[in-house]
Amino acid sequence: MNSMNQILEEAIQLPEDQRLTLVNKLLMLGEPHVSDDVKCAWDDEIRERITRYDQGETCSRPAREVFSDLDRRLKL
Repeated sequence: MNSMNQILEEAIQLPEDQRLTLVNKLLMLGEPHVSDDVKCAWDDEIRERITRYDQGETCSRPAREVFSDLDRRLKL
């Protein structure tokens, strides 16, 4: 526990962007391995969605609406 507290104290001293990068890397340790093909497919999908949004072909919705819709669907 002592070394974990020392690591935490050191992490607190990092600039915000480095702390966030560290947090992301730690969280990713618990995620299953994703192949490079899957990562590339998601990158392509993200780029396509951004392009459609930028061109006005789609619109955004507040997250609360999206989660509300999901909650309603899951209760059915």
